Amino acid sequence: MPDDFDVVTGASGYTGRYITRALLSRGRRVKTLTGHPTRANPFGDQIEAMPFNFDRPEQLKRSVEGVRALFNTYWVRFPYAGQTFDTAIADTRVMLDAAKAAGVRKFVHISVTKTTEPSPLPYFRGKAILEAAIRQSSLPYAIIRPALIFGVEDILLNNIAWLLRRFPFFAIPGRGDYRVQPIFAGDLGEIAANTASDDQSATFDAVGPEIFTFDELVRMIARAVHRRPRIVHIDPRIAVAFAWIVGWLVRDVTLTLDEARGLMTNLLVTDSAPNATTRFSEWLRLNADKIGTAYASELARHFR
Repeated sequence: MPDDFDVVTGASGYTGRYITRALLSRGRRVKTLTGHPTRANPFGDQIEAMPFNFDRPEQLKRSVEGVRALFNTYWVRFPYAGQTFDTAIADTRVMLDAAKAAGVRKFVHISVTKTTEPSPLPYFRGKAILEAAIRQSSLPYAIIRPALIFGVEDILLNNIAWLLRRFPFFAIPGRGDYRVQPIFAGDLGEIAANTASDDQSATFDAVGPEIFTFDELVRMIARAVHRRPRIVHIDPRIAVAFAWIVGWLVRDVTLTLDEARGLMTNLLVTDSAPNATTRFSEWLRLNADKIGTAYASELARHFR
């Protein structure tokens, strides 16, 4: 039947998990599109997992027939194992075409703050290209642009805490005076779920009520996990080199030069009014014993 269920890409991942949780709490039926359809998910038999089938558009179309809203969190953080920003753009275009052909009522897309097609950073440029493709489609849409997302499943902030717990110093690229505006993943999930209730198209930021410099953020995490490492400010290229060494030790990609540049050019903060209520400072106080106790691997989560 029309509008019988919603589809979330990567429901067992990070952002998709919180969107799925918000939808289930509202009594919605949820299915997920995933690159790991046989992997155990945190919702058990509450949701059905289906493969992406980007190379089989007709099967992908059948997977999203009868869908009220398709919540898209699919993207890549960096090129790896044959997956690039260009392939992620092409795959998402296939998904968008399948959604149109299947009669999906609304396409809800998780983007990122300050996307522009002229951006020198492929991550932000690719997100802007996809936003344009969505706006040019015939589907009603919601393009949601979160800044820095935090939650217990987070990788970036978790691994900052992990490093602070284990090393006598922490290297910050540049002066550390660039800003971030964290949003709780649970708030983002609720915001995304809310957009499916109408057929209106909109593009907007999703940001929390607090803004910190990156230096303030690192020092706040250090205090929360009861560590006092020496915090040093160094050339971004040297900071990325240190990150590469840590990545080699843990068999992961911890930080790329483009990610450092994105942070340092204030791309994760906006002038928009906050539309999320959870304060990172309070959340950190309540969850300090959970973050950084184990390393969170990007490659293990998405490629292994």
